[in-house]
Amino acid sequence: MTLKPILIHPDPRLKKACDPVSTFDKELAALTDDMLETMYDAPGIGLAAPQIGVMNRLIVMDCVKEEGGTPEPMALINPKVVWESEEQNVYEEGCLSIPGQYGDVERPKMVRVTWQDVTGAEKEQEFDALWATCVQHEIDHLDGKLFIDYLKPMRRQMITRKMQKYKRELARE
Repeated sequence: MTLKPILIHPDPRLKKACDPVSTFDKELAALTDDMLETMYDAPGIGLAAPQIGVMNRLIVMDCVKEEGGTPEPMALINPKVVWESEEQNVYEEGCLSIPGQYGDVERPKMVRVTWQDVTGAEKEQEFDALWATCVQHEIDHLDGKLFIDYLKPMRRQMITRKMQKYKRELARE
């Protein structure tokens, strides 16, 4: 397994819609393993392929955060929300591509998602609470949308400026 570098906002690749995955092979399985490894190492609860510069509709997630909890790693290929609850939830979201920045985002409390696994088999599941927020956040990445796009313009601009400064500092190191 290989840790992948995570793109930092602003990066034009984070604002592009991704292509569907059509080839289900060993390379895809290895990529999902690398993405899970990268996500756990970060540490985070979700990672979308465009965050590592791969412009395909692929996300990984694991929302088990309790100390001693059993990990539940998931790889969702070509995920799509097919139903969402009217009831909303607000979570303070963060993003591995926007380190150290957080904002309250309102999303449906429950969603039903269809996707394919690494073999191409069709899957469907309902997600609730944090899992629902996470899967929606990661699917947004596949459509070129970031959590800060839900924030007020001034806050979004402030975070973007902080990230530009952060990237300049990283470049100097």
